[in-house]
Amino acid sequence: MPKFRNVHWLWLTAVVMLIDQVSKQLVVKNMAWYDNVALMPHLNLTHLHNTGAAFSMFSGSSPLVFVLIGVVVSVGILVWMRRNPHGQVLVAVALALIMGGALGNVIDRVTRGYVVDFIDFYWGTWHFAAFNVADSAISVGAGFMVLDVILEALRKKPAPTPGV
Repeated sequence: MPKFRNVHWLWLTAVVMLIDQVSKQLVVKNMAWYDNVALMPHLNLTHLHNTGAAFSMFSGSSPLVFVLIGVVVSVGILVWMRRNPHGQVLVAVALALIMGGALGNVIDRVTRGYVVDFIDFYWGTWHFAAFNVADSAISVGAGFMVLDVILEALRKKPAPTPGV
């Protein structure tokens, strides 16, 4: 069976970017800023603008800083995928998700100057930081990277010798 090249996972990057941008556009077109729609217990759609990074950290920074970070991360991922052409499927999927999320948010920063967030999980009066599809893809990708490290460690662990 031929090996699947890691760069072939870039279709996943494009899908993440497309779903991210379509979902953000739906929110922008159908909800006013700060509008809130209850979807189910502990989950709202809330139209918010984030000028910072995760959890609105560094919100006073220029959008250019975040655009440059997103582009540099994406170039690094492309270099990794090119230099490691085969076989690391979980890592390739993780990096494709991370790049799709990073570029989805870069598009927002370039076109709007901020990122549209709209997924609002809460418990009582406590609200988790609002996020979007791009942020979710980055988080899932990071989780896959951690999973790959754990699985690799388990693969390298010597098998116990019977009877000892």
